[in-house]
Amino acid sequence: MQDKVIIITGASSGIGLACAREFAQRGAKLAIAARSVDKLAEIEQELKSNGHEVIAVGTDVSIEADCKHLVSETLKAYGRIDILVNNAGISMRARFEDADLNVLKQLMDVNFWGTVYCTKYALPSILENKGSVVGISSIAGYVGLPGRSGYSASKFAMQGFLETIRIENLKKDLHVLIAAPGFTASNVRKVALTADGSNQGVTPRKEEKMMSAEEVAVHLAHAILKRKRTLILTFLEGKFTVFLKKIAPRLLEKLAFDHMAKEPNSPVHK
Repeated sequence: MQDKVIIITGASSGIGLACAREFAQRGAKLAIAARSVDKLAEIEQELKSNGHEVIAVGTDVSIEADCKHLVSETLKAYGRIDILVNNAGISMRARFEDADLNVLKQLMDVNFWGTVYCTKYALPSILENKGSVVGISSIAGYVGLPGRSGYSASKFAMQGFLETIRIENLKKDLHVLIAAPGFTASNVRKVALTADGSNQGVTPRKEEKMMSAEEVAVHLAHAILKRKRTLILTFLEGKFTVFLKKIAPRLLEKLAFDHMAKEPNSPVHK
């Protein structure tokens, strides 16, 4: 990744932050983006103090103008874009029948439209450099997770969009990676939206038993360098789930229901 120019959205925490640190160590020039300008500034200072090239751009990916500004600032700083990592995302935890429709709209605006906006403006430079577009999706993009209707819908949409971009540009050497990290230790569950749109505040899962964001970042780096089409991490909740979807979809639906219903204070009731 030496001297590759990489944009990372949602870079203020979790997988995005881990990617920023990992890719910087590999010699990349970074444009990090997130809504939290204060956190971004701290990360920018941290990386610069370690000798890395980085710019921080406050960005709400649900706003098209912000995404356009992020790309223009990156081009202004570095003159090119090699890799775009669409990582910014939010989750939810509520039954569809109980959820305010604005909750689903927020998830689509960030998870789907954020990917569309950033890809739209970064794509010309990425195509010119035969680079990569990366989408951080989820197993929820392969199977509809109960209590996560808006999240699954947004990830299914993201994957369909990115697959189309890949096929449209088959003759242009564009690399598109769709990554499903599985359950990863991060704050995404703490800030997940509930039925009325408020933050959940606590995680229903044992974060310490999950794959770390740092591990995910290493796997992502390898997948980008090898120009893989897909990356599915974890076995039981990742690869095996996708396998079951193909051969035993009804069984998978039952298992998904039972699994999500076991969460503390689950909105999914047996």
